[in-house]
Amino acid sequence: MNSTMNPRVFWGATLIVLLLLGGAFIAPGASDLIFRHAQAWVIDRFGWFYVASVAGFLAMMVILAIGPAGQLKLGPDDAEPDFPYVSWLAMLFAAGMGIGLMYFAVAEPIQHYSAPPEAQAGTIDAAREAMVITFTHWGVHAWAIYATVGLSLAYFTYRKGLPLTLRSGLHPLLGKRINGWAGDMVDIFAICGTLFGIATSLGLGVSQIGAGLAYVYDFPNGTTARAILIVVVMGLAMLSVLSGLDRGVRRLSELNLVLAVLLMLFVLATGPTLFLLRAFVQNFGLYLDHFFVRTFTLYAYEPRGWMADWTLFYWAWWIAWSPFVGMFIARISRGRTVREFVVGVLLVPTAFTFLWMTVFGNTAISLDLGTAAGAIANAVDADLSTALFQFFHYLPGFTITSTLTILLVGVFFVTSADSGSLVIDTLASGGADETPRWQRIYWCIMLGAAAMLLLLVGGLGALQAATLVAALPFCFIMILLAFALARQTSADLEGTTIHTDVAPIRGRLKRLFTSASRKEIVEQMVRNGLPALQTVRDAMIAEGWSECRIDQEEGTITLSIGAPPERRFIYHLVARSRPLPAFTALDAPEAHRSLVWWLAAQVEGGEKPRDLTGFTQGQITGDLLEQLERWRLS
Repeated sequence: MNSTMNPRVFWGATLIVLLLLGGAFIAPGASDLIFRHAQAWVIDRFGWFYVASVAGFLAMMVILAIGPAGQLKLGPDDAEPDFPYVSWLAMLFAAGMGIGLMYFAVAEPIQHYSAPPEAQAGTIDAAREAMVITFTHWGVHAWAIYATVGLSLAYFTYRKGLPLTLRSGLHPLLGKRINGWAGDMVDIFAICGTLFGIATSLGLGVSQIGAGLAYVYDFPNGTTARAILIVVVMGLAMLSVLSGLDRGVRRLSELNLVLAVLLMLFVLATGPTLFLLRAFVQNFGLYLDHFFVRTFTLYAYEPRGWMADWTLFYWAWWIAWSPFVGMFIARISRGRTVREFVVGVLLVPTAFTFLWMTVFGNTAISLDLGTAAGAIANAVDADLSTALFQFFHYLPGFTITSTLTILLVGVFFVTSADSGSLVIDTLASGGADETPRWQRIYWCIMLGAAAMLLLLVGGLGALQAATLVAALPFCFIMILLAFALARQTSADLEGTTIHTDVAPIRGRLKRLFTSASRKEIVEQMVRNGLPALQTVRDAMIAEGWSECRIDQEEGTITLSIGAPPERRFIYHLVARSRPLPAFTALDAPEAHRSLVWWLAAQVEGGEKPRDLTGFTQGQITGDLLEQLERWRLS
């Protein structure tokens, strides 16, 4: 297969990544210092911006889900979902934050318990605060970030017919300029943010795998051993990448979900079961009670480093991951409604995550207060990577559960790497679904190299700093994506059958009981029909269909796609008339009593014409895309 890359995006992103990694390799000490200074500057100047932006993304997703836009489908109105619901949820869970759940399930609650930002350490109040903070970091705020990018991508790709790239989400703001340097910069920033965000997760994963092998089997856990682990697991990720989304990523994601549920149920059964069930309910109540306070907490009156180490790092981490996870969930969400998408993405993974964190976090706190006598907290303080294995030491079947954990982290590592390389390759190829194998392998190697070099430079601290800095430019892009999505959904809702005010109803009644003139139909064709055809034509040209043209005559507009001797797609918009019945409720002027005019849409060689009289530009575009899809599948 020939290369499908967008050269400006592919090589532009490559150059930026290589410059950063080259500097880290040549001068590791200086690079680590630069990363940390940049992190401190971003936190000092833009910490408030991260917090306000995340709150805004969450508010917008809720508004879209409960509002009239929730009925809109991510695709034609008759589109069906590509994946079964359970498989869809499994892929959401595995791609979203799998490695992080394994790494922080014990470490974060224990750290907040032993060093809380407000409560007295080691107390019941500290335990409550620890779980509220953990729920906040891993709850709907994170998934709202993912949903914002994912919904924008899915909406403009499957409903508006644009390529599956970040730039497509800015079409309502930039128009044709998304195909120029502005669109290139958006995709380049998305690639860089994605690469460093995933590299952070891979760094966490390899640290935990290495710590587990050393803790359980006494394997060496130095820098060389971790580098070897990265090479081995990235090799497995390449095999998964080459097998594609349906076979590789889907099957590994489903395997992950099964293993994770089994591990969680084991801890729930062998731990303080009744206490955990009670704690889950109370943790959720405390989370709701503190929801708005935690959403906007910045410690502006009492500045502390805790904010940068935890909340701001998480918000930056999720933002850096959002091009990856957003595009991934967009690719698997065609055919779902906006409401179904938002509810599924926000609530289902969050509910599972809350149960997961309660089972592991509250069990760890309970053990540390009793049998462990502070040993788990000491292990977390010494090395976060060993926290989960120290935790399993106090439960039955230590070797089995620890081995299963290592396997689970390894599979999460593979799914994150292969999903990430597929998404980056899609961004670098202008939204192409099928790309050459060497391109996917290329980005897999880049991900492994980034994780390895940043670990060598400054360990997890360097990875954290790189993530926080890389997320800043993309946060601005996300705000533009959210604004463009709100603007487009509002435009698409105009003229639909769901109305709440009098004016639109009067407009529809007028069309029902008053016949249109030929002049009115021609004006509608020029005002709404021509822009709709031009939008689809431009998108097809951007996809490589060079033979696309629009012909316009008096009372007729035609879009042609393809060239002889190939099969051609020809879509006509025509002002037509038909006799008016002798007995009718229509109120037509006397001079036009015998005819009624209507806007007819028909595919040449297809079914009978469809009446699009009164349709908006967005609705005509939707009809055209639906017919185009039927032509492609026929």
